[in-house]
Amino acid sequence: MRLRVEFTTEPFDLDEAPAHAVVARDVVTGARLDAVDVGPFGNTAEGDADRVLGAVGDLLRETLRAGATRVSLQVNVIPDAERGEGETP
Repeated sequence: MRLRVEFTTEPFDLDEAPAHAVVARDVVTGARLDAVDVGPFGNTAEGDADRVLGAVGDLLRETLRAGATRVSLQVNVIPDAERGEGETP
């Protein structure tokens, strides 16, 4: 199964990336995930379910430790049309 995680960390700082945002970027880029997109207001990454879920755990631990006061995230199954994964009846 493949998953996509979308996340943001707060508080925001428009002048420079806060430490928790830098840590979040480092976690997802170091987790060997696919299609990592890190931006100022939202981040996404895709990959194998085990890698994504492992990265989410690391992301929560490390960003909170680095000063995040809120981490918002959403995890979605990426449908595999050939096997019917992620489809609802």
